[in-house]
Amino acid sequence: MSAHPLPRRFPAPDTRHPVLLPDGTPHEPTVFLQAVIDHPSIEVGPYAYYSPLAPVTDAAAELAPYLYPGCPERLVIGAFAQIAHGVRFITASANHPMGGLTTYPFRIFDMETAGKYLEENAAIGDTVVGPDVWLGFNAMVMPGVTIGAGSIVAAGAVVATDVPPFAIVAGNPGRVVRRRFPPEVIEALLALAWWDWPIEAIRAALPALEAGDVEALAKAEP
Repeated sequence: MSAHPLPRRFPAPDTRHPVLLPDGTPHEPTVFLQAVIDHPSIEVGPYAYYSPLAPVTDAAAELAPYLYPGCPERLVIGAFAQIAHGVRFITASANHPMGGLTTYPFRIFDMETAGKYLEENAAIGDTVVGPDVWLGFNAMVMPGVTIGAGSIVAAGAVVATDVPPFAIVAGNPGRVVRRRFPPEVIEALLALAWWDWPIEAIRAALPALEAGDVEALAKAEP
């Protein structure tokens, strides 16, 4: 038998509390987002999780506090995203009007006249987190940003521009520190897109994923 056998269980993506502590009780703060978010402007991929320090009653409001009903933008979180405590998505509707002489949002007090204001926010676009992205403690993602697959956002980073796949971003403003892998490996990983595989195929490929063995991962492709 292998010294590191495959996990005997892997919870379904709609499991509310997927992590069990050694005594068998669920770790209540950690949640699969598909199980706890029902928001018309938030799209969540399977197995993406949020792990704050304490349980939350409304994960959508905590993660994206300015994404109100009727907002023109969306928040898209990819499969297997890993979101730490304190992460916030400042989506486009948090913006104040900047095309005139004042930034005061007069029109929000009479939304029937807020067409131009909404158009400005819609032009900023969606906020998109790719699959297998790790967002560290207290990271902040600004409006309209796309974070590429497999990237890591360091604790406390403020991400205001798009992030390429498999990059490490740190600082305020967030800057790419380095790419996680050589270009040919990144190209192969994006082509394989293991995060789209059936979960049993991913479980079978876990040794290759953990060892960083791209050739073995390619052989495991279903």
